[in-house]
Amino acid sequence: MSVSIVDFPMAQRYITRMKKKTEKMTYAASGVDVKAGENAVEKIKSLAASTFNSQVLTGLGAFGGFFAPDMGAYRQPVFVSSADGVGTKLKIAYMTDRHDTVGSDLVNHCINDILVHGARALFFLDYIGVGKLRQEVIVAVIDGLARACKENGVALIGGEMAELPDMYRPGEYDLAGFVVGIVDKEKIVDGSAIREGDICLGLPSNGLHTNGYSLARKVAFEVGGFGPDDHVEQLDATVSEALMKVHTCYASIIHPLTEKFDIHGMAHITGGGIPGNLKRVLPDGLTAAIDKSTWPVPPVFEWLREVGNIDPDDIYTAFNMGIGYIMVVDPDDAEGIIGDIAATGEKIYRIGSIKKGEKGVSLV
Repeated sequence: MSVSIVDFPMAQRYITRMKKKTEKMTYAASGVDVKAGENAVEKIKSLAASTFNSQVLTGLGAFGGFFAPDMGAYRQPVFVSSADGVGTKLKIAYMTDRHDTVGSDLVNHCINDILVHGARALFFLDYIGVGKLRQEVIVAVIDGLARACKENGVALIGGEMAELPDMYRPGEYDLAGFVVGIVDKEKIVDGSAIREGDICLGLPSNGLHTNGYSLARKVAFEVGGFGPDDHVEQLDATVSEALMKVHTCYASIIHPLTEKFDIHGMAHITGGGIPGNLKRVLPDGLTAAIDKSTWPVPPVFEWLREVGNIDPDDIYTAFNMGIGYIMVVDPDDAEGIIGDIAATGEKIYRIGSIKKGEKGVSLV
């Protein structure tokens, strides 16, 4: 009598493999819905087209965006480009299921980054990576992109939307943007003209913009135990309303000034706050002395400091603290610039000056 020993788990795995070999595999079965992607693209085409101007060449192909810049106004045109994202501010968009503002954040942030060199933004491209495509979410994101592009006279000429089911958690996506602008070579602003005695002028932010959200989320939702829809009297808003305010774009304020005044240097106050960003444009041997008492700090920063018990020095390197953009100008131009901006109804603050010393920023 013989006895056969059967490895039942191994046999089951063999049967499962054989069944899978006979089943048809599709792209949709792997988690990628090509048809949904195509439908989303059709819906966002009109949003992108609404940003086009006479310099956008359409109908030439589906694999690239075509832009024919008008070079007539430039003696030595130089293209200036930048790429960025909106960081973990996206996490609050996931929490609230509100996606129509992060696209505007992205466009405005990128425009500001090339604006510091005096460049005028021409066109914009985006990248969206998502685990599972929700058409209404993608359309909302692109709507925000298109809205900010139209507000700033920038063409949204292309982008990429990738459905990557093994890369992102359900309901999450990533967002990146790419801007290209132009400036005359002789008008490039790079900080090299900054001199001892120059004045620092600050334009206000309306909140966190797109930086410091890893700390802000931890403070608000973990340490403070708040929910995104909780109303905070100190903020006169819900937590999400205060944290989701759209990043301010300064292009409409700055361009008229660069045509009229000799701006020595400019800084977009993003991650690293005033110390980390103003330092980037200072020549060696010069320091910026910034007086923190010269502008009002928005309530959201004081609320975060109190709830999170954040060190008063650390908070100025984590957040912009109410100053989103800085110009460094000749003392003789300072009052003229202040007057021009005040005439538009915008606010501006004289926040400090340039002194001799080790390259850096001192906050007093």
